[in-house]
Amino acid sequence: MTETLKNKNTTPNFLHDVIISGAGPVGLFLACELALAKCSVLVLEKATDPHSPLKQIPFGIRGLSAPTIEALYRRGLLKELELHKRLKNPHQNAKQGAQRQVGHFAGIPFQEGDVDTSQWMYRLPSSTETSLISEIQEIETVLTRRVTALGVEIKRGLAVTDVHQTGNTVTVQSGDQFFQCKWLVGCDGSRSVVRKAAGIEFAGTEPEFTGYTTLVDMADPEKLRPGRNVTATGMYLQSQPGYVLIQDFDGGAFHSSDMPITLEHLQQVLRRVSNTDVTISALHMATTWTDRSRQAKTYRNGRILLAGDAAHIHAPLGGQGLNLGLGDAMNLGWKLAATLREKAPEGLLDSYYTERYPIGAQVLDWSRAQVAIMKPDPHARALNAVVRDLIQTRDGATYFAGRVWGVFTRYPLEGNHPLTGYSVPNFEFEDGTCLGELMHDGQGILLDFDGNASLKTFASEYGDRVKYISGRAKDPLDVSAALIRPDGIIAWASDNGADFSQLQKIAAHWFNRR
Repeated sequence: MTETLKNKNTTPNFLHDVIISGAGPVGLFLACELALAKCSVLVLEKATDPHSPLKQIPFGIRGLSAPTIEALYRRGLLKELELHKRLKNPHQNAKQGAQRQVGHFAGIPFQEGDVDTSQWMYRLPSSTETSLISEIQEIETVLTRRVTALGVEIKRGLAVTDVHQTGNTVTVQSGDQFFQCKWLVGCDGSRSVVRKAAGIEFAGTEPEFTGYTTLVDMADPEKLRPGRNVTATGMYLQSQPGYVLIQDFDGGAFHSSDMPITLEHLQQVLRRVSNTDVTISALHMATTWTDRSRQAKTYRNGRILLAGDAAHIHAPLGGQGLNLGLGDAMNLGWKLAATLREKAPEGLLDSYYTERYPIGAQVLDWSRAQVAIMKPDPHARALNAVVRDLIQTRDGATYFAGRVWGVFTRYPLEGNHPLTGYSVPNFEFEDGTCLGELMHDGQGILLDFDGNASLKTFASEYGDRVKYISGRAKDPLDVSAALIRPDGIIAWASDNGADFSQLQKIAAHWFNRR
């Protein structure tokens, strides 16, 4: 905090519940969750124009995983995404059917026909897809439309430059403007000003490579093999004509140099990595990135919180970053809203860090493991060959798909039922209604498949914190009743609906009584 901010009269006319720094997908989705719970939210975004070629296909293409798809579906947002309906696979010459590539680990593909979804016992015919294609611009457009409808104000062209928190409020400076809030959330990316202002350490590992994402014209594109190719000096991918990705294992030197990406430099790197004499005739657009992996030591300092890339960064291999950030928003939103409304049990907000930090650490290690077997040395090539053999087996492909698509995501919550801690299945009731369609309001749910009057009475004790839903399910998966958090996670489940002592204890852990 600067002396200027400390000594200046910075009291604004309006106190927001929450200010979010950053109007990317994570900041916007968090704003949706908070506004859904009637919190007053202001979003500050440093960019004046939300549109950018880097957010559009091919640069902005992103794969959404199962938890993200479920979250969007449960808030009525999935139906607004259109791109995945016309773009099933962005790769040229993509195979269809059982041989269709549906993901990869370190460039090693796994195919649709090898993934045994029957091993994922809690997925139902009514479940949403495990993966689909979208782009940053499409996601931001859908979320912006929703937050605007919910009354959230987005101020663009205002970068957060300083932050000062007292016991009850946070003052946020953007240039010569000041804003005040009860809570501040940094969703402002890997170079987060909010994180730095909060004094939160960003620890991790340094990069092994510089990655290039480019749009070029080539005089002889046939000299590059299609698909993803790990070579003796790096990796390259040509998924569409002229759209080329390169990994050059230079320790991230070029990315850190801030040197311009010229046609000559790019051609030299591509020739060396691909071991061809391919000629680039025109360079239209290019950007660089690395596999630097860092994670905030804590996601909270007082009334300042972090989410998305402000809390963790890693190589974008396998498309985990966006999904990880949206998962942060889904987890944090209802907990922060309950805290603001003074309806949060003790320690509820702390559970954001204890639940999300291990998930983030796991994704960072998943990314590091991919880099380790892509390095251009004999040890990595040996590991690569072993993983390639495993991923071509049915069990191997199923495991890798489950990890990449987030099917295995689980919080280690207290409870005896095997579904505890998992995302609730999209149960279909006998009238054809699916559970996810009843979750648009973001409330907790006490689900009762047996019509137990005691459960209905129990739910009424929590007022608007928990709503009671009863009805017969077509396939209840050995569940008679379940307590579902607003983020869709099962906090308690029973196969006989009678374990009320545990239900009372667990409900009190997540929800205050009215």
